Amino acid sequence: MTSIGATIADRRRGLNLTQQTLSDLSGVSRSTVQALEYGSGSIRLEALTAVAEVLGLHIGVLRPGQAR
Repeated sequence: MTSIGATIADRRRGLNLTQQTLSDLSGVSRSTVQALEYGSGSIRLEALTAVAEVLGLHIGVLRPGQAR
């Protein structure tokens, strides 16, 4: 199973975005993007949704245990 953070990082890299660029486009801090990718800390749903939207990911794709 792929983690939420790995999915976000893979998609970001696939779009050739830096963490800073993703931060700028989503309106969340770079440290929040890092925390999402590394699975550290507690992240607000609003931040996760904003990042997923920029990356073109449906929030349901990020839920662990879901078939892809």
